Amino acid sequence: MADLARLSGVSKITVSRALGDSPLVNAQTRDRIQSIAREHGYKLNVNARNLRLRRSHTVAVIVEMKPTAQRGMFDPYPLALLGGISQELTAAGYSVLLTTRQGATVAAVQAADGLILLGQGANQEAVRRFDRLGLPMAVWGATSVAGSHVTIGSDNRGGGARVAEHFFALGRRQPIFIGNPSHPEIFDRLNGFVDTLAARGIKPLLLKRDEFTPESGAEAVQALHARGVAFDAIFACNDLLAMGAIRAAVELGKSVPRDVSVVGYDDMPAGATFLPALSTVRQDWQLGGTLLARKVLGLIGHEDAESESLPVELVIRGT
Repeated sequence: MADLARLSGVSKITVSRALGDSPLVNAQTRDRIQSIAREHGYKLNVNARNLRLRRSHTVAVIVEMKPTAQRGMFDPYPLALLGGISQELTAAGYSVLLTTRQGATVAAVQAADGLILLGQGANQEAVRRFDRLGLPMAVWGATSVAGSHVTIGSDNRGGGARVAEHFFALGRRQPIFIGNPSHPEIFDRLNGFVDTLAARGIKPLLLKRDEFTPESGAEAVQALHARGVAFDAIFACNDLLAMGAIRAAVELGKSVPRDVSVVGYDDMPAGATFLPALSTVRQDWQLGGTLLARKVLGLIGHEDAESESLPVELVIRGT
């Protein structure tokens, strides 16, 4: 860099800024320095620069879920979130290191400048695990239990309440909830659902399911039928569970929505083309990802950042 400065007739800091496309160097000078650098085979050593600055300019994004054939990484969660995250971080000059919780112990994650965690885990286990890395961290999940962590999430309690109001307006009086409330987001959805129905004298039945897959939703409905439990409405904590529940209900001779009303959560594209088209609660994944990236960049820069809860929308379709 000192040689380039001498050849270009400028200071070393000007060379550094020019090679980094800094707006502090005018375009003509920047182009001339970069041209001289190419002629002499000089390339900026990003790793060496980051080592000197003690920065990697990388943000690790950890997906808490374990991808399976039934629940893949191509669903809106986490794909749409990742789109918002990647766009915002790339524009800020940061690289994105994507991994799941199984691969999150690699050295590259520990060397990142910050961390975005997609999912708090059952009983916030994932939050506690990755908090030990000591990195600036933003979390996607339930803001009601954010504590000392910066958390971006949807109004899960409000989503559950809207589903309850919808079922009550339809005249449904034997509702069930399918999901695992040990996850904070689902706990909030269940509480919003239960409290709203309780105010109307209705007590829903909880069917706890650890897996958020169509198979798990179908098994839940089959178990109800085997026990002889009557039901006329199903609120599933995600769309995959809801679609499995519909399939099982139809196979048992029930008509959806005449005999049973069903609402899922997340507004997956597959839900809109499902037969019948799935009613669901929509979250703004893209905005959520953008905000997660902005929050972690603020934390990296030692700025104050606060948790935020995003509004949801009940989408009524054919179920």
